Amino acid sequence: MNNGSKLRILLAEDEDAMRTYIARALENAGYEVVSVDRGTSAIPHLENEHFDLLLSDIVMPEMDGIELAQRCAEITPRTKVMFITGFAAVSLRASREQPHAKVLSKPFHLRDLVLEVKQTFGEAQEVSL
Repeated sequence: MNNGSKLRILLAEDEDAMRTYIARALENAGYEVVSVDRGTSAIPHLENEHFDLLLSDIVMPEMDGIELAQRCAEITPRTKVMFITGFAAVSLRASREQPHAKVLSKPFHLRDLVLEVKQTFGEAQEVSL
């Protein structure tokens, strides 16, 4: 962990219920989560705060997750990126344009999401939800 503090995740998800659901699961797993409902709202957070991971839906209004990830790479290149999407074609595009980013397809179990986040940070694999 970074000097004993919690790892920080910026969650960009336009669907309210899904955003709440994911944020709660990640907080329960010990992460600090900041949630926004669109990519454009995520940019000021990236510019002014440190995040270890950007967890973004791909299909969102105003700015999609891939564009957000590209901006994130410019602003804070050390922030890791993970995508969530319900669209297979979009998942392929994300894999092509952001090859280092993990893409998790909806629907997924929260345990799987937390496991993927832990793997991204190289943490132990035990997940209890």
